[in-house]
Amino acid sequence: MRIDAKNLHYKELNERIFQAVENGEKEIFIDNVNGQRYIGAGLSENVKIIINGVPGNDLGCFMNGPEIIVNSNAQDGIGNTMNAGKIIVYGDAGDIVGHSMRGGKIYIKGNVGYRVGIHMKSYKELYPGIVVGGSAGDFLGEYMAGGLIIVLSNKVGNYIGTGMHGGRIYIRGNIEKYQLGKEINLFEIIEEDKSVLEKYIKEYCQIFNLNHNDILKDKFIKLLPYTHRPYGNLYAY
Repeated sequence: MRIDAKNLHYKELNERIFQAVENGEKEIFIDNVNGQRYIGAGLSENVKIIINGVPGNDLGCFMNGPEIIVNSNAQDGIGNTMNAGKIIVYGDAGDIVGHSMRGGKIYIKGNVGYRVGIHMKSYKELYPGIVVGGSAGDFLGEYMAGGLIIVLSNKVGNYIGTGMHGGRIYIRGNIEKYQLGKEINLFEIIEEDKSVLEKYIKEYCQIFNLNHNDILKDKFIKLLPYTHRPYGNLYAY
């Protein structure tokens, strides 16, 4: 089914989406989206939502399984506290992509803003992943506690992994040591990493019609925290 979001308040748009899902719709096209927030928030059903236009903040927040495809750019906070499902963005995305994300996958074809993956965490069988095709701003993976982030360029900002105490970050190419937060170090790629990269990058390339071999043949670096309590000394007596 199709929903025309032109001039719709975000509350009315989301009410229509929830009603369509309750009616058993499995594929929903939303046209003329222009900044409406919380699209797909809290949905748990097996449904695909295709967005034509630019969704507002917190797209797919608290989501538990649906697939959301954005045929344009997206604003801040997509996948906020997401538990399961998939968000695909064919353009760029804003800041705090995957904030506190606990599961699922987010694939961005273009660039992302600041603090992507902040407070990401894995929980039991849930393991979140973010793949970014373009550049990423400062504080990538800030306070990250689990999951993984893959950036398919070396165009990343400074303070990477500040406060990071879990999870892993992969970056294609080389970066400078001064770009790292003091809680993480650079590590060489091992066979286990190659398997992880191949899994996510193959799916990413299948979505965006790219050749995964052109990416996987290049060098990647791995960033890991060297402590699970980066600020423990602040609370020690």
